[in-house]
Amino acid sequence: MPGIGWQAAAGLAGLMMLSVPAASASPSASSPVSPPARAAFAYVADLGSDTVSVIDTRTNAVVDTVPVGSGPDSVAVSPDGSRVYVTNSAADTVSVIDARTNDVTDTIGVGDEPSRVTVSPDGRRVYVANVASDDVSVIDTRTGTVEDTIDVGDFPLGLAVLPDGSALYVANAGSDDVSVVRTATNTVVGTVPVGSGPTGLAITPRGSRVYVTNLTSDDVSVIDVRTGRVVDTVDAGDEPSGLVVLPDGRHVYVANFGSGDVTVIGTRTDRVLATVPVGDGPNGVAVTPDGSRVHVTNADTDDVSVIDTATDAVTATIDVGDSPTGVAITPARRRDGHRSRSAPAAAGALR
Repeated sequence: MPGIGWQAAAGLAGLMMLSVPAASASPSASSPVSPPARAAFAYVADLGSDTVSVIDTRTNAVVDTVPVGSGPDSVAVSPDGSRVYVTNSAADTVSVIDARTNDVTDTIGVGDEPSRVTVSPDGRRVYVANVASDDVSVIDTRTGTVEDTIDVGDFPLGLAVLPDGSALYVANAGSDDVSVVRTATNTVVGTVPVGSGPTGLAITPRGSRVYVTNLTSDDVSVIDVRTGRVVDTVDAGDEPSGLVVLPDGRHVYVANFGSGDVTVIGTRTDRVLATVPVGDGPNGVAVTPDGSRVHVTNADTDDVSVIDTATDAVTATIDVGDSPTGVAITPARRRDGHRSRSAPAAAGALR
C-alpha cells in the first residue's frame, strides 16, 4: 500500500469518527407541567466495548448505553433525527438505532471492515466506506438494503456529502487522494491528490470548501469544490484524524490523535487560531446544533472532552465506554420528540 503504512492506517481505521439523533422520555403524569426542553444527544461509538454511549449534551450525563455489533467505529444521524447509523468494523455490518427508543431496529451487511458512515442530506441514502474492500456501500434507507457499491481509492477512511447532495467525497488513506463521486450515478468523476494518509473530511455549510485531515503528513488539505484542486495546506498537530466545521462556517476543529489536542482553524484565512489540549488519542469530533460546544472522543482515556467554542476551553470530561471513536450529535429535539423549529444552523454561514 503506498502512502500511509498499514499499521498506522489499520490503527486509525479502528479509531475513526462524526453526526446523529435521539429523544428522552416524556414526564410522568405527576410531574409539573413546563415548556418542552430542547435536547441534543451525542452518540459515541465505543470500539472496545461494542456499545454506543448516549450523552445528553445539556447535562453531560450518559443517559443510555446501546449494545451494537463488533467493533463499532463511526456514527451518523439521519437529517430528521429519527435514526442513528453505526458501522461495526469487525462484523462488516451497520447497526440502525431508533433514536426515540435507542433500540437497534436493523442490522445491514456491507463491505469489508466498514469504517466511516454518512447520510445524504435528503436522508434517502447512507454511504459506508469499507477500508478492506476499497469501496463504498450505498444503502437505500427505505428498504434497508445495499443498492450499489462504488469502487474508490485504497483504504477509504473518510466520507462527506455536499450540502446539496450532488457529490460524495471519499478520503483514501492508502492512495493519498480524495475520490469525488457523482451521487446521481454513483460514479467516480474526479480524484484530488492531497497529503499523506487522508483520513477525515468535513465540508463548509455552503459547500465551497472541503477540509481533509492527513494522518501521516500532520496537516489539513483545503479543496476548492469548484476547481477540484487543493488551494491551501494547514499544519495541524500529530496525526490529525477527525474534524468538524462549525454551523456558521467560521472555524474547523481538528482532533490530533498523536498529540492529544485539537487544532482550531479559521476558515477566513485558513490559519491556526488555537490549540486545545484534550484527552489521549483524540479521534472523533462533533458539534452541537447551536455551535456552542464541540465533543471530542479520546480513545486512550475512554472519555469525551467538551470544548466551549466561545473560549476554546474544555468545560467537561465525560466517561464513556472502552476506546471511544466516532461521535455524532442529533438535531435539537423537544421533550415531545419533535425537532426544534430554531433557525437553520448555517444561517449567515461563511463559504
